[in-house]
Amino acid sequence: MPALLGGAAAALGAAALYAQRRAQEAEDRHPPIGRFITADGVRLHYIERGQGEPLVLIHGNGSLIQEFLISGIVDELAKRYRVIVFDRPGFGYSSRPRRFWTPQAQARLLHDALQRLGVERAHVLGHSWGALVAAALTLDFPTFVQSLVLESGYYYPTARADVLLVSQPAIPIIGDAMRYTVAPAVSRILLPKIFSKIFAPAPVPEHFRRGFPKELALRPSQLRAASEDVALMIPAAMKLQHRYHEITAPLVIVTGADDRIVDAGRHSRRLHRAVPGSELLAVPGLGHMLHHLAPDLVIEAIDRAVHRAARARAAAR
Repeated sequence: MPALLGGAAAALGAAALYAQRRAQEAEDRHPPIGRFITADGVRLHYIERGQGEPLVLIHGNGSLIQEFLISGIVDELAKRYRVIVFDRPGFGYSSRPRRFWTPQAQARLLHDALQRLGVERAHVLGHSWGALVAAALTLDFPTFVQSLVLESGYYYPTARADVLLVSQPAIPIIGDAMRYTVAPAVSRILLPKIFSKIFAPAPVPEHFRRGFPKELALRPSQLRAASEDVALMIPAAMKLQHRYHEITAPLVIVTGADDRIVDAGRHSRRLHRAVPGSELLAVPGLGHMLHHLAPDLVIEAIDRAVHRAARARAAAR
């Protein structure tokens, strides 16, 4: 028995060293591409492109700045907006101290960081889990958010078969051991299927296959952040669902009508009914990653929300 335990410990130690080595290699291959700012003790990695009214893009779970960049929407939007994209806490090169990183907590953090960057008001887009953060930012700082676009978001508590499995690396001690041993290997095997599902029913675009920094997303630090987000998703939606009617900023909701990750009817269509004056764009035949599959439509949604905000300001004068 001692020999067996010793062998198991040695195997786990070797796996942890291998995971750390892969993480370091990923960071060497994909170094930070932006700047850093510290807010509330959290070091946030961000990029800025273009000039004009500030536009903040908030990525989804398991993602990072590069995912928005390779879609092409950042360069296009930067022709007329000051586009700011953060790595959310724990993703990319942003730190994630041990706290409950609810959408409200992340919204407060981003608000603090944006004010430090001299942004007094902003237009906001949130994708997937980032849509919860964008909604919380709008609800908690209503005078800060000028217009809002929510893409492929999860807004209401619905059953999710993936929560129990995916959230395990978030458990202290046990989860820490998992994310340095079995979790990276298992995630690496599952990644092609995950990519297929988030783009389904459309195929995974070649620019995403080539450009998404997979190994950065498989680092133990990012796996913890992703697992914690999954664990908090249903409670977060339970808390926010009763406040959506308070959203007063011009809101455009965009979704793939055939999304295999978040059911459009239970979430986007329901949110549209809950928020007076909101617009809904549901695209048949497309899934969760609209800014890759229909970037022009997402850009149009942003422009429409911005123009509605401008008309509202003009009417208030």
